[in-house]
Amino acid sequence: ITLQSSEVWRAVCVCVCVCVSNKHKPWIETEYQGIVMENDNTVLLNPPLFALDKDAPLHYAGEICGFRVHNGPGGSGSAQFEAVVLDRSTGEGLVRSKEPLDCESQKEHSFTIQAYDCGEGPDGTNSKKSHKATVHVRVNDVNEFSPVFVERRYEASVPEGRLFDRIVRVEAVDADCSPQYSQICFYDIITPNVPFTIDNDGNIKNTEPLDSKRQRVHSFWVTAFDCGKNRAQADAQVIVTVKPSCKPGWIGWTKRTEYTPGSGSIPLFPNLHLEACEETVWNIQATVELQTGHIGKGCDRDSYSDRSVRRLCGAVRGEVDLLPPPSPATNWTTVLPTLPSSDSSLVFSFNGSTHVAVVPDSVASAVSGDHFTLQLWMRRGGASTQPLANQARGTRKEEETIICSTVKNDDSYSHYSLSVHGCRLSLFYWPDVSAARPVKFLWKLEQVCDSEWHHLSLSVQFPSVTLYVDGVTFDPALIHDNGAIPNPAPHQRLVIGACWGNLTIKSKETGKVHTRTIFLSIGYKGLLSGVTVRPGNVEPHSVVECLYACREGLDFGDLETLGSGMKVHVNPSQSVLVLEGDDIESFNRAVQQVTYRNSLRFATPGVRPLKLTTSLRCFSEESCLSLRQLEGYLVVLQPDAPQISLSGVGPHLARPAAEFEGPQGVPLFPELRIVCSLSHAVNTAAQGMEGGALMSDAVAHTLDGCEVQPLGEELNPEREELLIDMEALKERGLDIINTTAYIAITGAESISVYEDVLRSIRYRLAKGSARFERRFRLSCSEMNGRYTSNELTVEVNFLHSLDSLYHPSHLLASQQQFLHPSHHTGELSGHTLPNPHRNSVVPGAATVIIMVCVGFLVVMVILGVFRIRSIHRRGEGARGGSKEGSNQWDDSALTIIVNPMETYENRMGIATDMEGECDDEEEVVDSPDDTSDDQRIIIKKEGRDSAPRRY
Repeated sequence: ITLQSSEVWRAVCVCVCVCVSNKHKPWIETEYQGIVMENDNTVLLNPPLFALDKDAPLHYAGEICGFRVHNGPGGSGSAQFEAVVLDRSTGEGLVRSKEPLDCESQKEHSFTIQAYDCGEGPDGTNSKKSHKATVHVRVNDVNEFSPVFVERRYEASVPEGRLFDRIVRVEAVDADCSPQYSQICFYDIITPNVPFTIDNDGNIKNTEPLDSKRQRVHSFWVTAFDCGKNRAQADAQVIVTVKPSCKPGWIGWTKRTEYTPGSGSIPLFPNLHLEACEETVWNIQATVELQTGHIGKGCDRDSYSDRSVRRLCGAVRGEVDLLPPPSPATNWTTVLPTLPSSDSSLVFSFNGSTHVAVVPDSVASAVSGDHFTLQLWMRRGGASTQPLANQARGTRKEEETIICSTVKNDDSYSHYSLSVHGCRLSLFYWPDVSAARPVKFLWKLEQVCDSEWHHLSLSVQFPSVTLYVDGVTFDPALIHDNGAIPNPAPHQRLVIGACWGNLTIKSKETGKVHTRTIFLSIGYKGLLSGVTVRPGNVEPHSVVECLYACREGLDFGDLETLGSGMKVHVNPSQSVLVLEGDDIESFNRAVQQVTYRNSLRFATPGVRPLKLTTSLRCFSEESCLSLRQLEGYLVVLQPDAPQISLSGVGPHLARPAAEFEGPQGVPLFPELRIVCSLSHAVNTAAQGMEGGALMSDAVAHTLDGCEVQPLGEELNPEREELLIDMEALKERGLDIINTTAYIAITGAESISVYEDVLRSIRYRLAKGSARFERRFRLSCSEMNGRYTSNELTVEVNFLHSLDSLYHPSHLLASQQQFLHPSHHTGELSGHTLPNPHRNSVVPGAATVIIMVCVGFLVVMVILGVFRIRSIHRRGEGARGGSKEGSNQWDDSALTIIVNPMETYENRMGIATDMEGECDDEEEVVDSPDDTSDDQRIIIKKEGRDSAPRRY
């Protein structure tokens, strides 16, 4: 064909281009493995990256225009890598990272790659993509980091005279990611001429026996190299202390340790450490025992009675004391012998036979119902401390009954009994003796037979029963007893120390059947204290824990400081602490963290024996160390006694007799103030409070008893009594004993409550029963009488009205009174004047002057009486005559005036100037009186027509 023009040629070209088409997709390998260095960004792929296209050698369609990178399985990789085309015709490509890679951050990367051709024209029309291929890139490490020692300083102690396989091990680490550069290939001692060598693992040993006398401490430096021959950034120092010849055992034991009350927690073994010498020990166990069995019921609790402790712990009120102190009202405990107790609670002894307490029906009826809480302190075996565990397994197999009760619930009877059998505690419960079968709840407890004091709290909410022993919950095993069990007696009875039943006896002579109620079970043998039953809802767990909580015991300082493999265990009473570990150094640090804790501000002073028992287990059992038991003692020093001060009430209480004879009486202590303080400041930092500042002497206290006692004769119920608000006492949970000899208010409460109660005590008299005086004494105490207050004495004086005694128009009556002054001495003395100086007394000299003036007054009265008689004999006319000079006395207006409101200072001033005033118109004479109760009698001369005045 001959091309004649350019138009024809263009037409031919167009036809040719249209005929070319992109028929095939590019093709690449399905998976590539790549390597890239940290300091390079080019990825070396295996196999090399090539994209093939079957459309080659067609222009565009047979060429590769590019590669696309997609995220891999992990969702990352595409952002860090890119693929470029090196040759479009051959399809050769190159993968490279966009930024430097870090092997330590990420060692491997995965992503997918896809090739696409150039399409059918320069604009990439109809381009085709290959399948996706997976690319795995591994980042090769570069030795960019140097080794770093874990510790900058290593210390060790070795005994002298021996060669050791290892004294101490140093360790260095390298931050490179590859095994070649991250591993430490060898260590080196860079200090010359030292008797030590180090291996490639960092173990240092001595090359010759060491002598402590020649050189006690060896100090040298070591360095480390990784496998890329990089040296450590900083060298490490090693210090080896040479100890004298080793003696295995505990070092630093102190036999005596003192404790100052209020110090909080103190370490018992601050300098103690175990020396095992050359023995390789793989297990260490140490048992620390603090013996507090002689203090209260196992530990130093607050020295309050059980009732007061329940009050302080927030227990619900309404408990009934089944073993109260013997008294005429509670005589069922008089048959039981008692033992002294250091915590002031009453301990009853039971011998298993004759010692039985039968609670009256009136008390037993108050604790009826199937919801109740039974609490008691128990110690098996009596006063002996010999454990009963062996006896329980051997000869003594009888079941001992602690408490046995049958109570009436509406028309039915329920029965329960608490017993011990060997090392088992059982509760036998019969919800309805006439219908339901009994159920036995059984617990196997070592505490039952270890002859130690234990607190038991049994909460029964049938069919649920919860037992707390020393504040720890124990689950029972339910046993439905379907055997032949005789029904309990069908009447209410509550017995402590044994159980009873009906015994049927048939008489051989008459043939009649008699039923007797006798004790059928083996009695309890041991000690009991604080046996109470509270009907209703069960006691909360927090209250039970508070009742048992020890205020002193063993503790561990900081559990976070325990090393790896260390274990610590403390028993509930905090009298035994066990440490267990496998590393001596960690064990030594743990032993030094064992502390003694006493939260009582006024801890019971005395000695607490202390024991440390150690057992070791070695790889060589034959040559393992055997350490003897260490014995010492902890001395709790005498705490500073608190000063309980009663004040705010004067020694004299003077009121009109009518107020005492009123229906409310007169308060004895209206302005009473009670202050408790210490003789020294208390360091609050030792008690875990913020800061270390000293608090003031005033501290918070809880009183547990106050007593008001009349001095001299006891109260006469027919004419005098002390009044107190019984409802207020009941609301505050306080108890009162009100007798004619004293009033005792008991119960743990705050000072403010006791102030309110004591201020409300009133003294009342019957009509016409006012006496010369009455004195009362008040005292208070805390810690069950351990600390007592001062004795505050109040003298009650009665102010009498003298209207019935002195009348100016009845001179004959006045004459009779003053002619026999001794008859009214006591009555006149009973007038007490308000005195701002309550503590002052009349001096002896003033008393003499008063007595002289009184005698002068009597003489003047007698002369006046004789003068009156003479006037009557002379008649009315004689009265108008002239008076006799200086010997005549104008007694026409003789008046006796009593002013009981004068102060003592005025009376003393008048008595002092008595001689100068006898010639004046007013003559003042003090009546005879004791040191504090005085009365003024004023004789005033007035005109004939003047009316008498009373001051």
